[in-house]
Amino acid sequence: MLRGKTVLVGITGGIAAYKAAILVSKLRDAGAQVVVVMTHNATQFITPLTLQTLSGHSVYVDMFPPTTGEVAEHISLGQKADVLVIAPATANIIGKVAAGIADDMLSTTIMAAQGQVIFAPAMHAQMYQNPIVQEKIARLKELGYHFVGPVEGKLARREVGMGRLAEIEDIVDKVVQVIGGEK
Repeated sequence: MLRGKTVLVGITGGIAAYKAAILVSKLRDAGAQVVVVMTHNATQFITPLTLQTLSGHSVYVDMFPPTTGEVAEHISLGQKADVLVIAPATANIIGKVAAGIADDMLSTTIMAAQGQVIFAPAMHAQMYQNPIVQEKIARLKELGYHFVGPVEGKLARREVGMGRLAEIEDIVDKVVQVIGGEK
């Protein structure tokens, strides 16, 4: 269902980052070419090597990696992707994008995106319910960004609340839906 499509998976620094490995695998199983961009904080939760192995492509973390010589990879990645899915999307990346801040590889790639962008928020319930975060989510929706989740469930500290990453299957379904032109 995603054959011939390029999906860029952006991973931010939250405990749900480990689930990105499953997301990458499921997207590849659906036929997508998957490229991963991670924030530095995300590398504290899951390694680039794991995601490189699962995606079959280099994983991008640094804005200006010394080995490639490419100085505008964030532009080319954003232009090549049919859809970008940020999972997990922390309050930090949601706030950055809503404010137009592009100061790392992931946020600059989102700003350069030609395709649709989907956020799959995951954070502590109190952070998710924060009026500033809710305002930024509403702003991004007004601008045409898509969201899937979060859902209510067990959070990192064994608390239960709204802020758990949406089920991987629901995120994949949203990618298929957005690529197909549905809302």
